[in-house]
Amino acid sequence: MGKNIIIEFIKAHKISYFIGIIFMLLTSYIQSFFPRVLGSTIDILGTDNFSFNLVKIKIVYILLIAIGTFICTYAWRNQIVVNARNLECHLREKLFNHFQILSPQFYNQKKTGDLIAYAINDISAVRMTLGPATAMIINVVVICSISIYSMARIINFKLTLMILIPIPFIILFMLRIGLLVQKRFKKVQENFSSISGRVQENIYGIRVIKSYVQEESETRKFEILNNQMMESNLKMVKISSIISPVIEIFFSISFVFNLIIGGNMVLNKVITLGDFIAFNGYLTMIMRPIISIGRVINIFQRGIASMKRLNDIFNVNPKIEDGIKMISTPIKGEIEFNNLSFSYGDSNEKALENIMLKIPKGYTIGILGKTASGKTTISNLLLKLYMSPRQEIFIDKVDINDYSLETLRGSIGYVPQDNFLFSASIKDNIKFFKDEYSDEEVEKASQISAIYESIINFPEGFDTILGERGVNLSGGEKQRISIARAIIINPPILILDDSLSAVDTITESKVLENIQNVRDGKTTIIIAHRISTIKHSNFIIVLDKGKICEQGTHDELIKKGGLYYETYKSQSEAS
Repeated sequence: MGKNIIIEFIKAHKISYFIGIIFMLLTSYIQSFFPRVLGSTIDILGTDNFSFNLVKIKIVYILLIAIGTFICTYAWRNQIVVNARNLECHLREKLFNHFQILSPQFYNQKKTGDLIAYAINDISAVRMTLGPATAMIINVVVICSISIYSMARIINFKLTLMILIPIPFIILFMLRIGLLVQKRFKKVQENFSSISGRVQENIYGIRVIKSYVQEESETRKFEILNNQMMESNLKMVKISSIISPVIEIFFSISFVFNLIIGGNMVLNKVITLGDFIAFNGYLTMIMRPIISIGRVINIFQRGIASMKRLNDIFNVNPKIEDGIKMISTPIKGEIEFNNLSFSYGDSNEKALENIMLKIPKGYTIGILGKTASGKTTISNLLLKLYMSPRQEIFIDKVDINDYSLETLRGSIGYVPQDNFLFSASIKDNIKFFKDEYSDEEVEKASQISAIYESIINFPEGFDTILGERGVNLSGGEKQRISIARAIIINPPILILDDSLSAVDTITESKVLENIQNVRDGKTTIIIAHRISTIKHSNFIIVLDKGKICEQGTHDELIKKGGLYYETYKSQSEAS
């Protein structure tokens, strides 16, 4: 898929690429005149009573070559190199969009540091390959072709053949080294991913690290990764740095041959001194781009390694797909679980088993259970973060797998356990950067979630900028802002997944009362560990090991004396 994106981009910009390549060819063609003009100038100067006007003309030619080279180089760089930058931006955007559609399972298996490496290092390596490196390759081919032709045809074929004997050995050597560079660059990228992940993890967990006095331990772990990164870079540098010196050695041999053989040919008057100078000029022209091939191969091998890594990501298909029938009918809020059973991934353990439950539109249902009893799995399946079996979950009597994702998720307000706030203003966090909500609606949502008083006490009020992940707020404040974000969209279905665990019981009671007042006729699912959070629900289900072990109202469940009652009793004693 990654290769297809690049091909599509090149097709879309084919005119600018064509213009750039034309100017690149012109640059190389114009440069190829210089040795010949210089050689003929030397021959003119070597004659008796030479015409100074002819020398002036040659000097003008040399200046025109320099000007022409400058103009053409400027033109092709503005096409090829600019396109490479555009491609980098295009690839990063495609990668980001691809990240948006990938399923939670993908992120459960990948480290954040690794994904950051894809978006920065790998895309940059591809850009270098399809920009500067590609330009250098074209330049090498054209310069070498014209120079070798000029050396053989215009000056001397035998001399050219003898001088260029080392070239095939140079090419063979570079190909062998290139494969090693690719392998070692892949290792560098892997180590970069590890070190990025470690830095990010430490920044996020700095409070825990300091609380447990683990600074020195974490520093030692980082030093190990840092040394591994250094070693992998040194191994790559050691192998890639061999290329240019070896090429220079081979060319030095060519220059020695040229001095010996070409010098004798000048003495024997087989070629003129000007031809000899021109020949050296062409040999120097060949040498410069071929030496740069060492760098080009280095860049190309990095780019190939990075393209393989990117292809691995682009070829990951999202597990979650739009509904088969793409139903977009507005959702009202009736939910039914018809003997629902579900397991995560390839696990044989059932997260949910034989769930039979009907939630009428407008009802508030409470879900209680121990950790890993399957509470959050229900919300994950309703949001279609994981695919559920067909004919086992219905919303408004329609199979959940028939709805379009936009319709389904746009109809559900969700407040997760691990609430997430962006580094933006409180207002933007509640609006979720949507301009469709007025300031009055933002304030009303914050009042319902009982966070309004706290916000207006901040110096900047609703315009207060939050730190990363809302670091400058308490856990309860973050939860209530997240609730306001869900309330403002006024969804047909609202899911609160243990989203009041960090607030006191008085604030909790106030928030729940406010939600009940504004959600008349709308479905609300409250998942909680505390019975105080769900006791006023229309009915409650108790989950244990993925099964519904009890259900009923608060009073009915107390009378049953089962798990619900035991939980209620233990929480009452604790308070």
